[in-house]
Amino acid sequence: MKSKKGLSLDRRRFLQSSIATAAGVMAYGSSLSQLIWAAEGKVLRVRSYADINKLDPGFYQNAYNVDVMNCIYSKLLNYKPGTDWATELQAAESVEQLDPTHIRFKLRPGIMFTGGYGEMTAEDVKFSFERVIEQNSPMQDDWGPLDHVEVEDKYTGVIVLSKPFVPIWNVSLPYGVGHIVSKQAVLEATKDGGDFGMKPPCFSGPYVLAEWRPNQAVILKRNPQWSGPKPGFDEIHILPIDDPKTAETAYRAGDIDFTHVSLSSLKELKSDTPPDTVVEDRPSLYYIYVGMNMEHPKLQDINVRRAVQWAINVPQLLEVGYFGQAEVATGMVAPGLVGHREKALVPPEGDLDKARQFLQQAGAEGLTLRIDVLNESKFTTMAQMIQAQLGQIGITLEVDVHDPGSFWTIGMESEGERWKDMQLILQRFSMVPDPFYATTFFTCEQVGNWNWERFCNERFDKLNAQAMTVQDEQKRTEMYQEMQDIMEDSGGYRFLTHEASPFIYRESVMTPGTRPDGRPLYRYFEPA
Repeated sequence: MKSKKGLSLDRRRFLQSSIATAAGVMAYGSSLSQLIWAAEGKVLRVRSYADINKLDPGFYQNAYNVDVMNCIYSKLLNYKPGTDWATELQAAESVEQLDPTHIRFKLRPGIMFTGGYGEMTAEDVKFSFERVIEQNSPMQDDWGPLDHVEVEDKYTGVIVLSKPFVPIWNVSLPYGVGHIVSKQAVLEATKDGGDFGMKPPCFSGPYVLAEWRPNQAVILKRNPQWSGPKPGFDEIHILPIDDPKTAETAYRAGDIDFTHVSLSSLKELKSDTPPDTVVEDRPSLYYIYVGMNMEHPKLQDINVRRAVQWAINVPQLLEVGYFGQAEVATGMVAPGLVGHREKALVPPEGDLDKARQFLQQAGAEGLTLRIDVLNESKFTTMAQMIQAQLGQIGITLEVDVHDPGSFWTIGMESEGERWKDMQLILQRFSMVPDPFYATTFFTCEQVGNWNWERFCNERFDKLNAQAMTVQDEQKRTEMYQEMQDIMEDSGGYRFLTHEASPFIYRESVMTPGTRPDGRPLYRYFEPA
């Protein structure tokens, strides 16, 4: 949608208490103009909510890394920009499903790797896809039952699955692990084909990574060896600004030309739209929830976890965090997608009396807990409200605020033993248009990777493995609904919202290319 030019706890009190945090973020934004180049030579200046930290598509972390990968690499298919979910050919000249477990592809001739690594071939596709499994990447579930890739000739190959895998079309091929890297370049850089982290040995997309200044800017420039459709801009400057309010200030100052905005600002932006600005509001696939580390000594009793679930009043959180502009979520799967639940097991408003009963059954009166949150005003404000809500049943909640670099490693065993100290977390995960992408990160195998609540359920894992092979949408829906029931019944999750995805852009500068959920596809942005 485009446009142009009753709380029981006091909302104002919670908003005022977060001013100090917002002021700290604004101090960063005040020096923003020092980082900006003049918009000469068709420079696209955009904001990302976090800085990149991984550019190896076989080991990617988080959607903001994929935003950059989309520009510097190529893949067989990509999400088609627009308002309807669809894919289209990118590096592939053709992709054909031969049967439920075999997919033949043919590359477009003439796609070159930079650095003298030659033309992209089917052997590079085979290497790129298989290394995700062979290297035991944390993202190997994105490839599901991939067995191997058969190379037929220079440009043609067949993807072979050990069993049918429906999400291959909405997850594997058009998203992170679908990017193709140079076999020769990666082997030279890593010796064994492992993770090259933030040091891409070469590029194959319309842009190359020209410069990365950590926590300041990512600079992409046109790839002179790119033989595909000419990208709209000579350079793309991506500025990491974690707080959307700061980003809105940067936009009004002319420092950026595209940014997502906070829901709390949406009404004002629509009624008092800045000059030369289009406001666009898209539905979001994000899912935000409160998770609990089920192995922490304070949270091992399910009655404690259920006390927290029933004490949290979701509409109150959305009122203070999003000014009532976000809808209550029933689970991880957004409305309109296969697997969406009509309602959650715990009603949105909760029930304080039930919460106190669960806490009493656990013998945990007077309990002190801690919640980890991102340093963003909506999350810190909601955390303060959760603090007050739990206080009503006798739980003291401490709020620990983190910058993105610290937050996104809290529950990962690969980053040390911080996961042992995690108790509650206010989490926000991105999604693509297939429920598999949500549920697969909560299997037993993902404990210590992205399953930070350390939830492990045999029935859940069985359903997850079965659902990805089922073609019938109604059957898939019922299976994913049951999986969300199992998660919620564990006491480890309180689902909050899918947010929404409003963004603004400067009409005289660009026509943005985005996914239906508003996620930017920078290579498809066009100058005005």
